[in-house]
Amino acid sequence: MTRVGVIGATGYTGLELVRLLLRHPKIKLTALTSERYVGQPIWQVFPSVIKETDLVCQALEVEPLVQACDFLFTALPHKTAMEVVPGFIQRGLKVVDLSADFRLADPKVYEEWYETHTAPTLLQEAVYGIPELHREEIKRATLVANPGCYPTSVILALAPALKNKLINHRTIIADSKSGVSGAGRSAVLSSLFTEVSENFKAYKVTEHRHTPEMEQELSRLAGEKVVITFTPHLVPMKRGILSTIYASLTKPLSENEILDIYRDFYAKEKFVRLHPSDLLPSTADVFGSNYCDLGWKVDKRNNRLILLSAIDNLVKGASGQAVQNMNLMLGLEESLGIEIVPIYP
Repeated sequence: MTRVGVIGATGYTGLELVRLLLRHPKIKLTALTSERYVGQPIWQVFPSVIKETDLVCQALEVEPLVQACDFLFTALPHKTAMEVVPGFIQRGLKVVDLSADFRLADPKVYEEWYETHTAPTLLQEAVYGIPELHREEIKRATLVANPGCYPTSVILALAPALKNKLINHRTIIADSKSGVSGAGRSAVLSSLFTEVSENFKAYKVTEHRHTPEMEQELSRLAGEKVVITFTPHLVPMKRGILSTIYASLTKPLSENEILDIYRDFYAKEKFVRLHPSDLLPSTADVFGSNYCDLGWKVDKRNNRLILLSAIDNLVKGASGQAVQNMNLMLGLEESLGIEIVPIYP
């Protein structure tokens, strides 16, 4: 059994990791850290795991964690992660980082959208963790940068179209809607119930920090620089992302022709499900699961492809994909611990 720890276990993604790892057949959860709840059993913070584990939240101290763990997940805010991850890598642990700190290969791009990077040498070592695109690199990695939730939904939707040059990459518009849990567990005015309930709004228009992450990976797929228009929205629900993506086709294609291309691209992927044109994806159909559901329609009047992508932002958009990456890094069956049928309704 591999001994695994979760750093930052009392955020939403941290708890989701705990939930998934407690049922993983090949790992043993041995350490949880929390800045706020040091000394408290995790079940006191989250009664949802009462009787599931007696692990106590501990302080983030490198040596005790190195002694207790073989593998770590860091579910910390950006900047905090880059300050602690190098120490664990130097001591021989493998890490999946769920922050944004190691997703961007170019430190100048990171600093443009975030701040000064204190561990730039690790940026070239980190592998961007979408298994469907980078599986072999992930298997060899010591550090995997787990993708953001919005980028996961957008990149998986666009990958076959860009790789097969079905669309003009200069015309991509991504319009995404997320549940409130995507904002994290900290108390923020804009996430309060009275601010969110009966409300639907766009935010960080033209300036969301997931934009360069998407453009980096989409450029790799296209083989040339891709710049997109991305607009995120907050929806009054707990979890889930639905992305609607628009792009002009490079030539007329039918929906069945697109289906053949997407089916070929994702033929061996357990966690990507393709919907027929009369059954479009929805967040309710992926709730609590590691699936990404994809659908599309062709707007023949405008020669435009409309792609739809649904994920659970806390699972395929965060912790489920992190476990998927861990499995690959440890040489395990990729789907272990995350073969969850969606909860409905």
